[in-house]
Amino acid sequence: MNRNTPEQLQTFLEIATEAALAAGTVLQSYLGKLEEIEEKGRPGDLLTAADKAAEATILEILRRHFPDHSILAEESGRLGENKSEYLWAIDPLDGTTNFAHQYPFFATSIGLLIDGIPQVGAIFDPFHNELFRAAKGLGATRNRRPIRVSATSDLSKSLLVTGFAYDRRETADNNYAEFCHLTHLTQGVRRSGSASLDLAHVACGRLDGYWERGLSPWDIAAGIVLVQEAGGKVTAYDRSSLQIDSGRILATNGHIHHSLSSELMQVRPLSGLE
Repeated sequence: MNRNTPEQLQTFLEIATEAALAAGTVLQSYLGKLEEIEEKGRPGDLLTAADKAAEATILEILRRHFPDHSILAEESGRLGENKSEYLWAIDPLDGTTNFAHQYPFFATSIGLLIDGIPQVGAIFDPFHNELFRAAKGLGATRNRRPIRVSATSDLSKSLLVTGFAYDRRETADNNYAEFCHLTHLTQGVRRSGSASLDLAHVACGRLDGYWERGLSPWDIAAGIVLVQEAGGKVTAYDRSSLQIDSGRILATNGHIHHSLSSELMQVRPLSGLE
């Protein structure tokens, strides 16, 4: 049960913003200067000094302000008291592969779950200097100005975005079939390589819908709040309530939600992939 006042949520949002901006400054300092890039055990799952330094910056700020809160960080795992009602889900560098190649699409994502429900989010794109923020009941903004989802109501006129998980080489449930199917039914499907920015761009109306599998809570916690507070809809593929640990998400402007869900549910994985 959420017992937090709008003033408390605003305080959480300001601290999330402080941490996201600080981490973004760290990322800017490393861009184009990486000396070593590691793989975390799966092909394409990269780790750099920038990830580590940005996460350390975020952790220092959150621990200083909220020493009793729990934290779920991509590189450090679960930290703090498991019994806390507050869980910060943070991705210091969402889009590490892009960053390593100096492809300008990456961000820092900081979300706060209260009693398991995402309620505060800050996403900072340091390359384009775009700050996306939202808190439950307080609306969503881009660079401090209110944002809304798009008004597109026809799936055939929509622009979508998706992604492919690191296990895509090992499973037939790899999103390839869904990508092909929906490419034919829409004005296009993009693949950016940053789940948090995909959600932020749905929230501000640049994209009409997003789906993906193989995600972790730190990928989507902040973006969920953004889309919802911008007037959009976030569910599981089948339109049931989203379980943030499920790894799957469907987020849209709300108008195309039913039709996009229906198309996703009828797609079967491609077979015979080598």
